[in-house]
Amino acid sequence: MSTARVAVAGAIVAALALTACGPENEDTAAPPPATATAPAQPTAGTTASTTAQPTATAPATAAPAGKRQVVEARTAGGLAKTVGKDAVSDIAVDPGEMRENMHLVVSDFDRPGQTSGRRILLIAVDNIPEDPAKRREHLWRGMIDYALQNGSTGDPTTATPYPAGPLGGSLECLKLPEAPTTDVVCGWSDASTAGVALFPKTTPAEAAALFAKMRGDIEK
Repeated sequence: MSTARVAVAGAIVAALALTACGPENEDTAAPPPATATAPAQPTAGTTASTTAQPTATAPATAAPAGKRQVVEARTAGGLAKTVGKDAVSDIAVDPGEMRENMHLVVSDFDRPGQTSGRRILLIAVDNIPEDPAKRREHLWRGMIDYALQNGSTGDPTTATPYPAGPLGGSLECLKLPEAPTTDVVCGWSDASTAGVALFPKTTPAEAAALFAKMRGDIEK
């Protein structure tokens, strides 16, 4: 091959090489995206079954606008709260999920002149995140189990509605029939609170009337 032809061939190869390195043939793959940072998750409130058990003596704070709260009461419906060694010392009934800013009241009360025997046990919660009627059902089931393990007998009857009193909402009672008297479980629920109580040896009508009065001192 002549020197001229070699020079021409070299020029063609160089031109092809430059063409292959042009912008349209550069690696166009996008750089890997930056790792996304997950947004911080809200901290869930404490529940009755997790890190801390709810306390019946939680300090009361102002209830959210338009809602009521439950409070400890030295007297409820004219009945004195049981104190001393005979007072309830633990959370006798599972109150369900407890979140921040919820209050729990667990108290028992003496009838006039009562010094021994089964007392009226009351449990109530406020600022309920779900439908308060569903929380009342949860408390009802727990109270019935407690009653049957602590002196009550018989199968629970269907709940019957009774006047709820000036606080409104719903108040219902059911009985655990036994001869010659009966134990009664009553429960209330409204827009933000729910509570239940066990009334040994009484009638549903009497228990409902007393429960409505007690509620007026427990729910503010």
